[in-house]
Amino acid sequence: MIFQYDASQEKCPLPLVQLRLILKKMTKDDVCVLKIRDSGSKESIPKLLSKLGYVFKQNILGNNIVEITLSKKQLNLTNIKYDKTQ
Repeated sequence: MIFQYDASQEKCPLPLVQLRLILKKMTKDDVCVLKIRDSGSKESIPKLLSKLGYVFKQNILGNNIVEITLSKKQLNLTNIKYDKTQ
């Protein structure tokens, strides 16, 4: 299933809250396409997705809108090298 959410006319935290509800509904094979415009959402949503381990990409559209396409499939952590000096 493809979830589409156009939050380009909404301000944070509403897009973040709505995205969390969508994430709960998604299965591993689902995809979500999200459009956001406000600076709070542009900052907080990618942080949340990275923290939760979602695979996503961002495209910049016209009118300062960012389109985020994400999947629930977890990142493959086997090929990541960790710096043990920190």
